[in-house]
Amino acid sequence: MKATNWIALAVASALSVPVCGADKLDIGKMEYDQSCATCHGLNGKGKGSFAEAMQFTVPDITTLAKRNGGVFPVTRVYNVIDGREEVTAHGSRAMPIWGTYLSVSAAPRYDDYAYNPEAAVRGRILSLIDYLYRLQAK
Repeated sequence: MKATNWIALAVASALSVPVCGADKLDIGKMEYDQSCATCHGLNGKGKGSFAEAMQFTVPDITTLAKRNGGVFPVTRVYNVIDGREEVTAHGSRAMPIWGTYLSVSAAPRYDDYAYNPEAAVRGRILSLIDYLYRLQAK
């Protein structure tokens, strides 16, 4: 795995560490449950509540590493989530989901502090990638 992939996973893991005694806080899982589970299912096997309504088979995302020679494809997954790589199943990039949705939802709620929305988007994506990595079948 490239050094940049390890760095990305390290950052994502750090973002998933419980803070202030909230031992059940898992930002990646929360992001997955909100944005991905309806299609990919709570367990990532592709059997979400919308899966039957799709005109295609929703992929099992617990086998991403297995289908990539045993290596979790961090960069490709990041690109799919943030919208740089088009995936037919996810709709056009104009659809308010993935990168566009995360950018809009990262807008500051208050104007009285310095805020970098791109950093917030990266943090959410990396947390989600960390969770997807943890879902991989062993």
